[in-house]
Amino acid sequence: MVDGYNVTKTGYGELPLSDQRNRLVSGLGGLAAQTRAEVTCVFDGAELDAPVAIAAPRGVRVKFSAPGQTADELIGELVRAEPQGRPVVVVSSDREVADAARRADARPCPSTLLLRRLGRS
Repeated sequence: MVDGYNVTKTGYGELPLSDQRNRLVSGLGGLAAQTRAEVTCVFDGAELDAPVAIAAPRGVRVKFSAPGQTADELIGELVRAEPQGRPVVVVSSDREVADAARRADARPCPSTLLLRRLGRS
């Protein structure tokens, strides 16, 4: 589970948002192919005027939060919906997201760690 804008603004915040999203999702596709892990990337959708079409690579699911909902809240919902005992990693450098992940028995991981991994892909 990836906190999309938290990762992109840490790694390549100078790019326009659409380029940030595309770069991250593309990198996650390579990671999913290498590891065979299911990857869900969540972005804040509240500020979007219309739905965003993203061609997600195999193994990557992209979700946008609904109006009135933050990506952080959606991540929490998705983590809690995972089956008990399933290993879940939540990538975000946001302390509240990391703390919520721990409370839901998920493993938090800082955005910089994912960015380093994607840089080697």
